[in-house]
Amino acid sequence: MTIDDLLPIIGEGLKKKISKENILTSQIEIGYLKRIDKFFNKGIHYYLDPKSPEISHDASIFFRKQKFDIDLNIGAKKIVNQFEEFKISLSAIAKLADIRIDRSLPIYKILDSPSQIAQEIRTLLNPTFISDKKDFLKSIISKLAEQNILVFEFVETWNKKDKANIDGFFLNPNVIVLKRQQTSFRREIFTLIHELGHYLLNEEEIEQIDYQSLARANLNKIEKWCNDFAYYFLIGDSIQEMESINIANSSNDYQFELIRKISNDTHLSQIALFTRLLFQKKMSQTDYNVVKADLEEQYRKHDHELKKQRELDKENGLPVGGSTPKPINSPLLISTIQTAFYEGVINEYEVCKRLNIKPDKLETVLQ
Repeated sequence: MTIDDLLPIIGEGLKKKISKENILTSQIEIGYLKRIDKFFNKGIHYYLDPKSPEISHDASIFFRKQKFDIDLNIGAKKIVNQFEEFKISLSAIAKLADIRIDRSLPIYKILDSPSQIAQEIRTLLNPTFISDKKDFLKSIISKLAEQNILVFEFVETWNKKDKANIDGFFLNPNVIVLKRQQTSFRREIFTLIHELGHYLLNEEEIEQIDYQSLARANLNKIEKWCNDFAYYFLIGDSIQEMESINIANSSNDYQFELIRKISNDTHLSQIALFTRLLFQKKMSQTDYNVVKADLEEQYRKHDHELKKQRELDKENGLPVGGSTPKPINSPLLISTIQTAFYEGVINEYEVCKRLNIKPDKLETVLQ
């Protein structure tokens, strides 16, 4: 970020503005330094280190890649940086504990058929369909852990100030990060398999998944390949039902019943399936807009009913809301941390910190 980006952030709430001269100096007031650290969250010791910050391809994706498919906001950049640092530290821990996390899947090329590769990877992972979407997500994360692919989630609370404008990203060599979609696990599942596509191509990216982009003609080849791969991976054996649709319009109720069934059988959202029909020219743009508006209205009504019920519960003195959801921990992360602990590389505090657990839960993890 530029100095002009930083100044209004660290000067928020102050009557007297912080100037460039206040912080671009060899001696900086501790009050300003604390405000800077409140944003970057590095710890004051970081700024006192005489060694310059490392600027290398190994240090950050922002040094390895200059252009992304989305204009990343501050929240997104902080999240990416957080997991980049976590990846580096975990790699160091694994090395000290003599743990090898080598790539087991081949690197594919953009010329390879995404449908064929999806079938190959499905056969290898053998994903068992589970109707509960969160449990299905957990099972895929576990399957990927068996292939030495680390999957992390990040959770954003409703009151977080700098919300990230991304759904997920892939970091070399083996890290996939997802935004927890508490109200739309289908979106998170699709994002995971899309990022798996990036892993298979060994092409890093940070992105926001837009179902409507599935039908965009101007998508770059990598994004199109990853979208196709995710679709074919998730559609699985339901591909025959999907291919049986010749046309979707008002005369056959836009194939709503069949699309709903396929969605329930695959965890692909209805809008993703309708978008696929649009992409295959089995649905007109006008009909697609009608269906999209209808699905959005259904979602709005459902969301309104939920809010209304919460208000009623609140009036009746019933508990509302709940605790912040906890990220799903990859079995590969857990096994790496366990081994590092038994090898004496990290202590109990580090185990709790890395796995985001309370000390009283430590025994269950270290059994």
